[in-house]
Amino acid sequence: MANEVLGMWERLRGVPGGSRLFSVAFTWKAPYFRSVRPRFIQVSPNYASLVLPKRRAVQNHIGTVHAIAVCNGLEAAMGALAEATVPSGKRWLPKGMEVAYLAKSTSDLTCSAETDPDAWTAGPDVPVQVKATRADGTVVVQGVINLWVTDKK
Repeated sequence: MANEVLGMWERLRGVPGGSRLFSVAFTWKAPYFRSVRPRFIQVSPNYASLVLPKRRAVQNHIGTVHAIAVCNGLEAAMGALAEATVPSGKRWLPKGMEVAYLAKSTSDLTCSAETDPDAWTAGPDVPVQVKATRADGTVVVQGVINLWVTDKK
């Protein structure tokens, strides 16, 4: 599966509309993420990023991107990273998420996820650093999603 996601990204990113097609395919496989309409901009081992568009469907009562929508974008970025990185013969599950809301989400957001390559072989727990950044460069949400990595059955 991991090579499948990374392989699809590598095949599609260089063709016109390829990153959009990848984003649609990703949300087809994980339908819950369709709610935030992620637009992937990078998928590679140990790093993934996407744009979460600010639109009415993900706004709260004060007109900013809802905190849970931001978390959904962060989890989508983490999922793409995990699929592109998990070692052959292993599987991953999210174990928990800790985030801090630092500023208002007043624009489209870039959600990114990053891991230390050594973390994947150090033990069953893999921390994934996540952050969401506004168009002006301000980090609005930052945190860690912890993964539980085990052998495939």
